[in-house]
Order: sequence, then structure tokens, then C-alpha cells
Amino acid sequence: MAYSKGILIGQVTRVIGFEGAVAVKLERGFSEKIPDMESVFLEIEGKPVPFFIEYSEYSGGDILKFKFEGYNSPDLSGEFIGCNVFMTSSGEEITEDGDPEILIGYSVLTSADILIGTITGVIPNPAQILLSVDTDSGRNILIPLHQDLIVRVDRKKKRLKMNIPDGLLEIN
Repeated sequence: MAYSKGILIGQVTRVIGFEGAVAVKLERGFSEKIPDMESVFLEIEGKPVPFFIEYSEYSGGDILKFKFEGYNSPDLSGEFIGCNVFMTSSGEEITEDGDPEILIGYSVLTSADILIGTITGVIPNPAQILLSVDTDSGRNILIPLHQDLIVRVDRKKKRLKMNIPDGLLEIN
């Protein structure tokens, strides 16, 4: 699987109602205790893509209802049917002292040494930590802080080299 370290929550099975919410059939073990999540990853064409959750609703059984921010119609959300839904680890293992805030001010580069921008904030989420990165063009993008995406951390030069999944920079 393309996202080997992720925690599989379940799979999108259908669209619910007219607002674009989706039903996720939960994996075993999640039906007893549903974690509070602000974002999840959907596996789209074998690649993890982050989505923010507008709201989630669990009414028992093995189905969890998600409404993703910006997806307000059945047509848009219908494209997610069949996609696996992942929750990831917090990313705390990346820093020596467990505090990802020390990464603020670091430059973020792609694995091809192309500068993306500078980390200006760290956003803790129950599912995982997100880096707020300001680019030279004035855009602010969010990048998941996950061990699998880290290529190298250069503490002396304050650089974080990352293997950014295709399409991640474009959706921000």
C-alpha cells in the first residue's frame, strides 16, 4: 500500500444526502472507540491526500459519516467512493525532544532540493501535525508532518527536506 505507516480507518462506500457527506465503513476496532479527528488522508490513485473534516457523525455500527471542507455536493464527494481513509501518527518522533515547534523557521525543500518555503507554524491535530509553510509567492500551504515524508533534517542549516506527495502543493 502506498501509505504503509498510516492507520486505516475504513473505506468510503457511498454519498449520504445532498450536502456531500460520505459514509465510511469502519475497519474492525474503530467501531468501539472513534477518535476525534480534524483531518484524514484519502488514498487517491495510490497516494495519500489530506482532507479537513467539517464534521463527523457516528451513530453506532460500522459506519462513520464524514463531511469534508469544500465538498458540498454529491457530485464532488462521489469521486471518493472506494477510497481508503487513513489516520496517521502525530509525527512527534521526528524531533529529538518531541516538540515539533522547534521546526518553526526551518526552510522546507523537496527531495529535488527545490525550496517550498519557510515553516511559520505548527498545527496540532488529533490525527497528525500539520506544518504551516509560507512560500516566496505569498501562499500559505499545509504539509503533514510525518516520518515517511521526511528525507533529511539539517539542524545546523535549519532545513527540512521532504518527499512531498504529488498534488499536495496544488490543493493548498
